[in-house]
This record gives sequence, C-alpha cells and structure tokens, in this order.
Amino acid sequence: MGPYVVSPATHLTDCGRFRASFAVRPSQGEGGDWRVFRFDTTFASRDAARVFAVTQGWLRIGMPIPSAC
Repeated sequence: MGPYVVSPATHLTDCGRFRASFAVRPSQGEGGDWRVFRFDTTFASRDAARVFAVTQGWLRIGMPIPSAC
C-alpha cells in the first residue's frame, strides 16, 4: 500500500448529471483525518465523473498536503 488512501466518489445531481469528489488520508495508522475534495463541474455520466475524481486524486497525492496550523 502507498503512503495515502484515496477514495473517489460520484454524486447524482438534481438535474440528472454527476459531480465528482474524492477523499484522501495517510495510509499509516488506523486513525487519521480524511480530507475531502468536491468539484463543481458536472458530467453527463457516472463513469466520466469517476475518471475525473480518480485523476484529481492521483494529482493531489503527488503534491504535499499542508498541515493544519
């Protein structure tokens, strides 16, 4: 397992389109806070929204997550 756990998700909108989101947390230890990223862009299909969420998750884990102050 890598240093992070990424969980992509899709959400059906009221108009029948889909939104994407993902959650990420460090994979070490049982605890750890999830950071959730939600996007305003809508997609015609659930698959398109999922691909977007997965891609954004991959991009995010390649960048450092700032610590809370």
